[in-house]
Formats: sequence, structure tokens, C-alpha cells
Amino acid sequence: MNFNSNQSIFIQIAERICDRILSKEYPADTRIPSVREIAVEMEVNPNTAMRSFERLQANGIIYNKRGIGNFVSSDAGERIRKMRHEHFISEVLPALFAEMQLLDIGFDELANAYTSFYQPHKKKNHEEK
Repeated sequence: MNFNSNQSIFIQIAERICDRILSKEYPADTRIPSVREIAVEMEVNPNTAMRSFERLQANGIIYNKRGIGNFVSSDAGERIRKMRHEHFISEVLPALFAEMQLLDIGFDELANAYTSFYQPHKKKNHEEK
């Protein structure tokens, strides 16, 4: 896995697992790969993978059945969306707005860029169904 240097590796692994939950690759109440399996797949130390699992458990996204493994919580998708929404509103948008101000980009230009970005994706997703 390619990691970026802006964020801790264990957080990036946790985010990758969350992506898989949101995409339904790991459905609610199903077992996810073990710490060791994730460590091998992501090419990291098992202790790093374990920190990712601990983070996910602390946020109620996964739970452990002793001796069986880790499972996706029934409301994991909702929890992930809520956490990401809060992060987007509190951290991403302020940085975006600051950059827009520095570059003198108005909301009309932003709306046009969003429409240009969204329309091809919407059309592509519609064609796949």
C-alpha cells in the first residue's frame, strides 16, 4: 500500500478499512480480515495494524468476538459518514475557503467546477446500474 506522509500509517489503514465498509466490501455484522492478514496485505508491522483496529473499536466501527475475530458494527456506515462529515465541515472546508480567498476564487467558479466534476461521475454511475 502506498502511504502519504501527511497522516499516521495506522490512521490511513483505519481509513482504508472504513472505505471498504462504506463500499460494502465488508458488510455490517460480518467478519473482517485479522490484524495479521491486514498487516500482510498492507505490508506493515502487525503492531501498526493493531493500532488501526483499536482506533476502529474505540469509534464503535468494529467489535471483537473473542476467539473468533473482528466484525463490522451494524451501524458502522452511519458512524463513518458522521465522523467524515464532521471532519469535512470542521477541517476541510475552512482550508478550502482559505485557499479560495487567496486565489480569488468565487462561489460561482466553485459551483461550475463542482458541476463539471459531478456530472461525468453521475452519468458514469447511472450507466453502471
